[in-house]
Amino acid sequence: MSRPHADSQGSLGPNDEVMPYSDDETDDELAEESSEEEEEVQPRPPQPPEEARPQEVTWKVKANDRAYHKLPEFKKKVFLCIKKSKYSENAIKTYKYNALTFLPLNLYEQFKRAANVYFLGLLILQIIPEISTLPWYTTLIPLVIVLGITAIKDLVDDLARHRMDREINNRKCDVLLNGRFQEAKWREIQVGDVVRIKKNDFIPADILLLSSSNPNSLCYVETAELDGETNLKFKLGLRVTDERLQEERQLAEFNALIECEEPNNRLDKFTGIMQWDRERYPLELDNMLLRGCKMRNTDWCHGLVIFAGADTKIMKNGGKTRFKRTKIDELMNYMVYTIFALLILVAAGLAIGHTYWYQYVGANAGYLNDGKDQTPGYRGFLTFWGYIIVLNTMVPISLYVSVEVIRLGQSKFINWDLQMYFPEKDTPAKARTTTLNEQLGQIQYIFSDKTGTLTQNIMQFKKCSIAGRNYGDPTTAEGVSLERGKLVDWGWNRYADKKFPFMDHSLVAHVRSKKDKDATEFFKLLSLCHTVMAEDKDGELIYQAASPDEGALVTAARNFGYVFLSRTQDTITIWEMDQEATYEMLALLDFNSDRKRMSIILKFPDGRIRLYCKGADTVIYERLAPNSRYKETTQSALDVFANETLRTLCLCYKDISAEEYEAWSRKHKEAQVTLSDRDAALDHVYEQIENNLMLIGATAIEDKLQDGVPETIAKLAKADIKIWVLTGDKKETAENIGYSCSLLTDDMDIHYGENVNEKLTRRQASRRGDPQAFRQAKKKSSEPFFTGNNKNALIITGGWLNEILYEKKKKRRRLRRLRLKKRPPPSTPQDGQPMDDWEKEMRQIDFVNMACECEAVICCRVTPKQKANVVSLVKKYKKAVTLSIGDGANDVNMIKTADIGVGISGQEGMQAVMSSDYAFAQFRYLQRLLLVHGRWSYIRMCKFLRFFFFKNFAFTLVHFWFSFFNGYSAQTAYEDWFITLYNLAYSSLPVLLVGLLDQDVNDRLSLKFPRLYLPGQQGTLFNYKNFFISLFHGIFVSLIIFFIPYGAFLQTMGQDGEAPSDYQSFAVVTASSLVFIVNLQISLDTSYWTFVNCFAVLGSIAIYFGVMFDIHSAGIHVIFTSIFTFTGVAPNALRQPYLWLTIILTVGISLLPVICIQFLSKTVSPSVGDKVQRNRKKYEMELKEEEAKKKPSPFQRGGRSRRSAYAFSHSQGYADLIASGRSIRRRPPGRAGPQESIREHPRREAENI
Repeated sequence: MSRPHADSQGSLGPNDEVMPYSDDETDDELAEESSEEEEEVQPRPPQPPEEARPQEVTWKVKANDRAYHKLPEFKKKVFLCIKKSKYSENAIKTYKYNALTFLPLNLYEQFKRAANVYFLGLLILQIIPEISTLPWYTTLIPLVIVLGITAIKDLVDDLARHRMDREINNRKCDVLLNGRFQEAKWREIQVGDVVRIKKNDFIPADILLLSSSNPNSLCYVETAELDGETNLKFKLGLRVTDERLQEERQLAEFNALIECEEPNNRLDKFTGIMQWDRERYPLELDNMLLRGCKMRNTDWCHGLVIFAGADTKIMKNGGKTRFKRTKIDELMNYMVYTIFALLILVAAGLAIGHTYWYQYVGANAGYLNDGKDQTPGYRGFLTFWGYIIVLNTMVPISLYVSVEVIRLGQSKFINWDLQMYFPEKDTPAKARTTTLNEQLGQIQYIFSDKTGTLTQNIMQFKKCSIAGRNYGDPTTAEGVSLERGKLVDWGWNRYADKKFPFMDHSLVAHVRSKKDKDATEFFKLLSLCHTVMAEDKDGELIYQAASPDEGALVTAARNFGYVFLSRTQDTITIWEMDQEATYEMLALLDFNSDRKRMSIILKFPDGRIRLYCKGADTVIYERLAPNSRYKETTQSALDVFANETLRTLCLCYKDISAEEYEAWSRKHKEAQVTLSDRDAALDHVYEQIENNLMLIGATAIEDKLQDGVPETIAKLAKADIKIWVLTGDKKETAENIGYSCSLLTDDMDIHYGENVNEKLTRRQASRRGDPQAFRQAKKKSSEPFFTGNNKNALIITGGWLNEILYEKKKKRRRLRRLRLKKRPPPSTPQDGQPMDDWEKEMRQIDFVNMACECEAVICCRVTPKQKANVVSLVKKYKKAVTLSIGDGANDVNMIKTADIGVGISGQEGMQAVMSSDYAFAQFRYLQRLLLVHGRWSYIRMCKFLRFFFFKNFAFTLVHFWFSFFNGYSAQTAYEDWFITLYNLAYSSLPVLLVGLLDQDVNDRLSLKFPRLYLPGQQGTLFNYKNFFISLFHGIFVSLIIFFIPYGAFLQTMGQDGEAPSDYQSFAVVTASSLVFIVNLQISLDTSYWTFVNCFAVLGSIAIYFGVMFDIHSAGIHVIFTSIFTFTGVAPNALRQPYLWLTIILTVGISLLPVICIQFLSKTVSPSVGDKVQRNRKKYEMELKEEEAKKKPSPFQRGGRSRRSAYAFSHSQGYADLIASGRSIRRRPPGRAGPQESIREHPRREAENI
């Protein structure tokens, strides 16, 4: 059974609301905490805290002084004695080559591939006359073609990177140079420059905000590039810079020195000091504008560049770019090495055979004397290299170029797939790499972000409960329920958002009648109790909300006739149905993650004082008055809403007497000026007034999932793909979305961090107590963590993740060892501490094993680094193929760490897309990417490789059998030109088209039967077993190809009395048999026939005969006498019916066993794919019938009650800003009538990094 999670403020573990940063913490942050631990180990006398360990600041920025940053003290060594400035330039470089380095670097990279080096060595061997058994051009031509095609592909990819870099680096920005602002390119900006940024511009670097067009240097930014969110966040300049740095002249004279932290990847933290005119001013993150943000609703701002280019936080968060390769790539390389070893063994055996043959036969046969005085051993040595050249086609160079062509084609099919095109934003799917397609068919774990990936992050007011009565289902104005509702017509309300969807006409009727006082109070509370700020722009009222939840609630109030119009520092003005009313704001008690509620104390126009409060039901119910009504009915409504995965809030009020308020206000003012622990003092004062509340009702907001998310997750689960959600969001919200998207179900047992930690600690303790278990612990444990048949799910926060994996203690232990002069680790286990690194690794293995036993895993309040760490753990200990999908810069590290990275495009943030391997606009396209394109790509590549190895073994090993009859002399069994063209022209096209076009079942059946995906996960279609099957199949066919013609030619006479048993006729017959067998064999293996496949098979055979007759003609022999030596052989041999019968017999005996085996396997033990293929027409008819009958399924409510699903700001709201008055403009003039239009500015709030 699931356990209730521990109170985040209790002693059971870390705070669930806090987002930890594991090892991203800097040494100075850990110093204070580490010192406490150190005192426990070794007591020492107290020291003054300020002077104990002064921190040296090494990052200094001087305003308007470029020369300062080039001083020797700011230079770092880059190579030997070469030094350069430690301050990065603002230009970014993601490309690999330039005009000078392309050829040498690309060739160097290509020759790092063992096969290319091997063929280069062969080419050198073929130039040596004594050992050359084949002309040099048989290797040179394929090698040049392969290197050229790969180089062109790399050049095209790199040119795209050049274009992207140029586009970013050449963006324009105003920079203060020589006393005035001049337009400059981003790449010309340097640390210490003062820049001017205009509305809707991207921020070019990490800059310190100095002043802006808004009052008090307020600046709104959109962080979509950083975290995928499009909600606006505000930044503030220092008061001193706001007052003194407005004019160009003042900015030119600005000469402050900034001392701050070194560049790092922490998006939630910045600390520094500004020294100016002998004064020191503290700097924090609220004063910084980070690169990648976009400036909104601010005409202009001025800033000082602190970090540029590679030093900026967005670039530091990019993570290390990893070279990704598929499992098939790795397997293919091992198989190529196996073939190399076989090749050397076979060549060595034949060389030894030649040595003995020459010693006992060749040397005694005078007619074989070549006039060379060479020992048998030396001749054997030369023969070894000759056979290396002859048998080199066992590792065909065309294999690699064929693989590249197939992958390129499969990437294009993904790009061209109209069913993965998102028309609303004109966004097609994009394969940004061409090397990972078949890996898409082997995915075992998916790691997904939540916000913007699973959800649209668009909140909609769906339902509510007022005075114990539920509203939101389709009803008439009289309250009669309807099966199919009609949207409310908001024409009666001039302020309404006409796009606001609501179907309960009875609630609208109640509010408009003004008779229902509870409904009136309900919407009045929504219009007054919030931190939304309104801005009047060209007759349009734009709302700036700290979260989309608040925006949705204020918008709902507006549509029901209670319109929030404006606010000043101490008043709120709303439009109440037909009149404007202004309320005096006495206090604003803002939301935070501990309080889980917010309140406002208002003085009504008639002098009454009332407190309005909204918050999570868990905290509101504790503070309700004993005589409060509607508790039970509202609780029932909350349970219903929670089971529908809606985000809920409770609304309540309290009337306060003037005397009570005055007494509380004095305490409030005292708490506001407290110097020590001010937040705790304020929370204590808030508690004194937020009690004896009267419940009004509850709201239910839908955090809209993207279309098709539950269906996609269900399909992927049937394909045995496990999905983990890694999000920076709150635990309650993440759990709620887990239910919404069917990742979590009501029959699952939910296990939280403290439960997981307890189980892992128990396993660890038993391992310590049992020496036998301690020794064998690294072996896979057979004992499961969860017993029983119930499904399990794991929900764990970032704090618990660090606690469980000992991550946070790593750096502290390092600091402690430094301070304690490297004291040895304790010999006895300590609470919560690993005894050594081995035990830490075992703890990680235990955690991964436990998590993998669960049906679903949700990690919330995790940092970008923790996301990557979780992916790494699964890759490391499960050896599983992983895929990460996200939409923001906070997902980049995770995307780069996984085997496959997918970016959600279509939002304004493109950082995830730029770092991804594949990109599309909607999560639902993932099922098509994996179950259709991924599966097809895997099947095609496996079939291609199996057949490619087979056809080259069958081709090459004929030389091996021939060697027993030619004195092991490295003579070839075929004509030289046949050897050159076999892999290029005679057998390449049919197998290439199978690799590009083949499909066992169509896309619709692939989606209908997700179990078809399992062979890819298990790797059953291409492994060493399949490789050796191809090898033995090739050995069998080569035996048939050689010995049947050999037997047929033995002591034979042709029709014209001539014996056709010469070497050249034999070479033509074996080559013709091989071409027929190979092309007919690929025909048997083809599942999906098109005109192109048919043309390729027949065309390859036709090309073979056409080219052979040409190069065997007398005309070409006359021109190139020494190159074309098989003059007239083909016309002479192929006019003999006896030889055609020999070819037919050879082909028949080669293919008959294959036909029998395929028939028996599909009849006796068919695979899932075989069964689907057999009943394909039946299933396609079923699909058509399902589509014809498809209707939207009715909503089914779950059985479990969840009370933790509350909707609220994910970060602190704008209360401090409102109370300070710094954001408030002059109050707009009185309105004569309604405005032309009022709309809510679209925004999204998700993870607060």
